[in-house]
Amino acid sequence: MVVADRYARFDALVLTALVWFLGKFLRYAFPPLFGTLGSTYGVSRTVLGSAFTGLMLVYAAMQFPSGLLADRLGSVRVITAGALLAAAAAFALAVDAPLWVLIGSMALVGAGTGTYKTVGVSLLSRAYPARTGRALGIFDTFGTFGGVAAPAAVVVASGLPAAFGAPWRSLFLAAGVVGIGLAVAFARRVPKRLPDEPASAASNGPGAADDGSGDSDGVPLRAYVALFRDRRFALFVVVTICFSFAYNGAVAFLPLYLTEETAVSAATANLLFSVLFVVSLVQLVTGEASDRVGAEAILALTLGVATVGLLAVLALSATGGAVVLGGAVVLLGLGAHGYRPVRGAYMMSVVPESVAGGSLGVVRTLLMVAGAVSPAIVGYLSETAGFGAAFRLLAVALVAATAISVVLWVLDR
Repeated sequence: MVVADRYARFDALVLTALVWFLGKFLRYAFPPLFGTLGSTYGVSRTVLGSAFTGLMLVYAAMQFPSGLLADRLGSVRVITAGALLAAAAAFALAVDAPLWVLIGSMALVGAGTGTYKTVGVSLLSRAYPARTGRALGIFDTFGTFGGVAAPAAVVVASGLPAAFGAPWRSLFLAAGVVGIGLAVAFARRVPKRLPDEPASAASNGPGAADDGSGDSDGVPLRAYVALFRDRRFALFVVVTICFSFAYNGAVAFLPLYLTEETAVSAATANLLFSVLFVVSLVQLVTGEASDRVGAEAILALTLGVATVGLLAVLALSATGGAVVLGGAVVLLGLGAHGYRPVRGAYMMSVVPESVAGGSLGVVRTLLMVAGAVSPAIVGYLSETAGFGAAFRLLAVALVAATAISVVLWVLDR
């Protein structure tokens, strides 16, 4: 019983992480389907990249509103609503429908899952204040494994009977069912670990519980804008924008890049795409390290490793085989995923708790807008100047992120 009680307190972490896993699964099920979708709907890579950009723009647009609502109404309500919306979008994708339904459903996926990360980071930092880095490491690892599962699930689904017009639609049917179940479990269990959650109060009047997120009238918007006067915060925002642009562009087209620009087969390219996410276990290490030695050095280290990995992919494209290209992809994955929990932990350390949700929403809005436009730019450049030029642009952005993170580390010291 003592052991059970000891582990029961982690149910908020597990459920929040599972919701994030499903959100990342839905997002990263699309890139491995680009070839199939292009053939099915008769559209170009630019159209598909733009549709994915649409998903990411809606996702980005949800960051600040979801954080602001969480500060005022409660994290549980916001994440539960997002989970239900994402499940509805998955059900819409499960049936044969015209292109506009596909594009609209992708946008709904962005809207629903757009509530998860910003609000989840703030929720977990309150639920596990002494081990925020560790909690965020586990949270991000669960989420990233959604990217591991998605390509494999696409392969498995391709062999299923075409019960819904196309085998891949079965993925979204299953995701919708799981999403409903997670939303119910999340809404029932997580408030018990957040006794100060506004959503748990009987009302939002003067007698309602307060979570430290501001007074009953809410946090004024100028409080979020004022954060940019802090040099550390402003530099941190630039780092996150550059990283997001580089990473999202690379991830959206990495399978196609490897298939067209290297000697590896499409099956091997999808396998390497999965490997990019498998190495996300490093987040458990970097999250713990940020708790122990500080986030600044780990930020610079992880971004440096990711930069080396992307530059290696470019350098080895013409001559490298599956093994050496796989090594480059592993470096990219280790650095990119290792950076994520440290980014959240650093963010929570430099902003006041009263504006934690909304300020994280501001940052994530900016970085997600940069990440959202990246697939469209990469898709366009790949068709006009070639994949090499597109990925070199991404490498420049990642080099810039690494350089600024080193400056930030020096300034903090």
